[in-house]
Amino acid sequence: MSELDEKLAKLKETAVSQLNECGVSNIDHGTLDGYVNSLKSMVDNKDATLVSGTDESELETVRRNFVEKKLGVTDKDKAMGAINSVAGKMSSIRMKSRPAFYYMVKQELG
Repeated sequence: MSELDEKLAKLKETAVSQLNECGVSNIDHGTLDGYVNSLKSMVDNKDATLVSGTDESELETVRRNFVEKKLGVTDKDKAMGAINSVAGKMSSIRMKSRPAFYYMVKQELG
């Protein structure tokens, strides 16, 4: 296994652990793998693999770059409602995994 594959596997392992901690047990691993693999070029940048649930500019970036561009949800209030809900659910987790955060936002939006 290459070093990159090992880092991606660790990123997924962390995401699965955080999802389980937040009560998500029936994980669609294909979807989660997509979120993990989207970070392939940034896996060495710790900040890029994490989400700050209290930084408004970070949450706005998640809305714009993930919810709007990737999921196609243009209703800002609906998007921010889902993002803030997930940030609340993950509030006990200090270092929120971006793949887990994205997974839960997508779930929240249905």
